[in-house]
This record gives sequence, C-alpha cells and structure tokens, in this order.
Amino acid sequence: MKGARYWIDKLSLQEHPEGGYFRETYRSKVQFETERGLRSASSAIYYLLKRGEVSAFHRIKSDEMWHFYAGSPLAVHVIDGGELSAVRIGNGQGKKESLQAVVRAGCWFAAASTGQYSLVGCTVAPGFDFADWEIGRRDDMIKAYPQHRRTIEKYAR
Repeated sequence: MKGARYWIDKLSLQEHPEGGYFRETYRSKVQFETERGLRSASSAIYYLLKRGEVSAFHRIKSDEMWHFYAGSPLAVHVIDGGELSAVRIGNGQGKKESLQAVVRAGCWFAAASTGQYSLVGCTVAPGFDFADWEIGRRDDMIKAYPQHRRTIEKYAR
C-alpha cells in the first residue's frame, strides 16, 4: 500500500489550516448570488490526514460530501442540533463504512484517520469559500455542548 508521503507528493497537497493536507481540484465556473455573496456552484478538494493528525472541529455554510479514495477509513464526528454522531468513510469492507457521506451545512465536524492515513475527497455546494468557514474554539464548544466534552477536547483547538 502506498503511504501518506506518496499521496502528498503525487497530488501536490499543501497543509490545511484545520489540519491535514489538501489541494483544490475543481471550482465551478457557474456562479450565483447567495445571502453571503457570489459563490461557485460547487468545488472539490483532495484531503489527506495522517495518523495522529486531526481535522479540527469546524463548520461551513454549505453541504459537504466526503468521498473515500485510499488508505484507512476516516472517522468523521458531527454535531448536528446538539446531537453527536460519527460516520466512517471507507472502502465499505469494514463495519458500517460508507464510500460517501454528507455533512449538512452549519454542522460542526471533525475527522481523524483510523490507520496510517486516509485520502478522501470533499465536494462542497455551493462552492467552498473561507469566508464561510469557522474553526471551533474548544472552550466555546464545551460551553455549548458540555455533554460532548470528551470528543470536543480531542478534536477542537
């Protein structure tokens, strides 16, 4: 099996502010006006997390679909309306794994590889814009969701 460094180099991935590595691979030329301003219809990235790295809790104002590509399954933790759930995005050979999963707009979510690394893709619609991205602050999230303190402490900054 190819390792994380192979994919980081092959796909020209760069460090992502929430953790891990990414590269945008698509941005629709179709644009439309939203309440937040002009946005592309959709965008897509490659995203890789190595063992011990996390995608810190964050939220965006668009739906985000995750797609599995290589490596170990990715565990995605989602806080939606105060309820915490987890989904494993993988090749479907493991227990309760999906090749794809959607995180709805406005939900807090974080992720970690279950093995040496996880290579996935993320498609966002309307297209991703850092103006629509918010990183979770550990103390604020614990105040809002004290029942999920352990998970927040593990995945929030």
